[in-house]
Amino acid sequence: MDKLIEVNELFFRYNEEDQWILKGVSLFVKQGEWLSIIGHNGSGKSTLAKCLNGLLLPEKGSVRVNHLDTRDESHIWDIRRQVGMVFQNPDNQFVGSTVRDDVAFGMENHGIPREEMLIRLDDALKQVQMEAFADREPHRLSGGQKQRVAIAGIIALKPSIIILDEATSMLDPEGRSEIIRTMRLLNKEHGVTVISITHDLEEAIYSDRIIVMNHGELLDQGSPRDIFKETKLLKDIGLDLPFTVKLRQELQKQGCPLSDRALFQEELVEELWTLRSKI
Repeated sequence: MDKLIEVNELFFRYNEEDQWILKGVSLFVKQGEWLSIIGHNGSGKSTLAKCLNGLLLPEKGSVRVNHLDTRDESHIWDIRRQVGMVFQNPDNQFVGSTVRDDVAFGMENHGIPREEMLIRLDDALKQVQMEAFADREPHRLSGGQKQRVAIAGIIALKPSIIILDEATSMLDPEGRSEIIRTMRLLNKEHGVTVISITHDLEEAIYSDRIIVMNHGELLDQGSPRDIFKETKLLKDIGLDLPFTVKLRQELQKQGCPLSDRALFQEELVEELWTLRSKI
């Protein structure tokens, strides 16, 4: 797969007197993948997210999106059209009096013709399963519905990449599940590249690849199965393990001969049934 984003030896701090927030971070993002960037509060993951679409610029090193350097002012709007961001609090993102108006707002700012805008609006709402709410007032929606509307506003602009910056952290379990289902659909069926910035490892298990950040540095990376084999490392930096992994470990401590493979509840149940059938 092509590399949509390439980060090379990225250093960033907000002021010259401050300590570095990001220290020599190098990574890439492949076209069509779901990449989770995890770490505790203060690890630099949200600052990194803002560097990926040019909201923040490197002090040292480089960030390239589709071969365009974020420090090149002539390309910054092209980059931001390719990289859409969904932030933590959906209420801070709404500007329209209805869902329809809100999704249309970004397209109006980009000068998209009305005929095209109407087609994109309907398509974006269908992709996040919010077409029935088009004439509702955004503030009357649930948390998960609000975030789906925010995602629809990004989808309508047809970015190559969507970044979720702690976008599920203020939602209840049902709302988080809604957003994960929506992003899986966009990623797997529509080919949207997804970057999830999160400290919720229950969310990260759905990604194709995980990058672990700690104190502004890239600590580890790999598939979810590889990352969750290194549970001591994750605990040492203050991250809570997914429920299935914790349950599996407790069962292993009690002498249950389970493998280290199961990440999802269905996988753990299947392995337990297999063991039971051998007894």
